[in-house]
Amino acid sequence: MTTTNSATAPSVVSGTTDLPKSSSNTSLGSNTGATLAGNFQTFLTLLTTQLQNQNPLDPLDTNQFTQQLVQFAGVEQQLKTNDSLSQLVTLQQTTQATQALGFVGKTALVDGTTGTMTNSSATWHLNVPSDATVDITIANASGQTVFTGKYTAGAGTDVPFTWNGMGNDGTQWPDGKYTISATGKDVANNNVGIAAQVQGTVSSVDLTQSPPLLTIDGASYTLSQVKSIIATASN
Repeated sequence: MTTTNSATAPSVVSGTTDLPKSSSNTSLGSNTGATLAGNFQTFLTLLTTQLQNQNPLDPLDTNQFTQQLVQFAGVEQQLKTNDSLSQLVTLQQTTQATQALGFVGKTALVDGTTGTMTNSSATWHLNVPSDATVDITIANASGQTVFTGKYTAGAGTDVPFTWNGMGNDGTQWPDGKYTISATGKDVANNNVGIAAQVQGTVSSVDLTQSPPLLTIDGASYTLSQVKSIIATASN
């Protein structure tokens, strides 16, 4: 779905997504391990002291001693489990970093309504739940409406709409950030909710964050926020 004289070159995504909070798994794991290790050593000291000082005429009950040994083995196993979990977390972070690096230079699709028009071309991708008549409104960075249009769109999760920067009055608007608003009505004249997504090139990856953050047109996104990768001639 395009305007009558639209271009097809991909645009760059604008920054509209909030930054996710970084996790602190490493700190949590180290604190937990230190606590368990301390408890383990304390338990071992108490157990050996108890054995050295028990009354020979009234030795420790066999059942109680067995339960203490079971607890001892349980704490030891928990320490080993924590070490294994720490290794798994490290491997997962390495995998995420490797996966994120593979996105650099590729065109990604993320949720958003504000895109950047480059070389008189801006592209959005619409999620249209059912066949509908779609009203499109595009506003510039100042909030001024620069284009409106009505189109017939078939149902689809990735319906592209490309605008060539031409206003309704024939004005050619300059490159920059523009925001799209889309509403629709189905054949029964019921309102249809339409979500928008924007596309842009992944310029860099911040590996100091967990999970890693992809930079798309100056905004940061996690891997989970990337909806798809758009194939281009260069890729």
